[in-house]
Amino acid sequence: MEETTITIQHPLRNEASEFSTMRGGHVALRAADYAGIVKWYQEKLDFRIIQEWPLGDLQQAFLAPPNDDNFCVEILGGGQPLPQPDYTDLNESLQPAGYHHFCLEVLNIDQTVAELRRRGVNVLGEPFDFPTISKRMAFFADPYGNLIELASRLK
Repeated sequence: MEETTITIQHPLRNEASEFSTMRGGHVALRAADYAGIVKWYQEKLDFRIIQEWPLGDLQQAFLAPPNDDNFCVEILGGGQPLPQPDYTDLNESLQPAGYHHFCLEVLNIDQTVAELRRRGVNVLGEPFDFPTISKRMAFFADPYGNLIELASRLK
């Protein structure tokens, strides 16, 4: 079988833009159980606590992946937030408008999914190829309903 390589052509960068220094920084997740969500990200994904601080009746933290200091998940814990849907099916999760997921890039989706399952993580279906964007992807959820995408380049 012949391999097809897809090259995604990005538009030229706009260095003249007033927003040219803009970069991704973090995504924030809300959960009532601060200690529980922090522990889950530490135990299931090996995230590190970068910083913690109180904010009124909430506790907050920046958590970073094991080997990435440029992206964080901000945890907002405590209080009584409204519950999120608990998706067990990826297609079902695509119905509501608004925030859907954040993405973590990995080298090998299948190995990562196998390790997540070994650690008891709720993986939504099997990994799949999405040739249009030259990615192999999988989705999983934390215990509070936040969806997370895994992506790697198709070889």
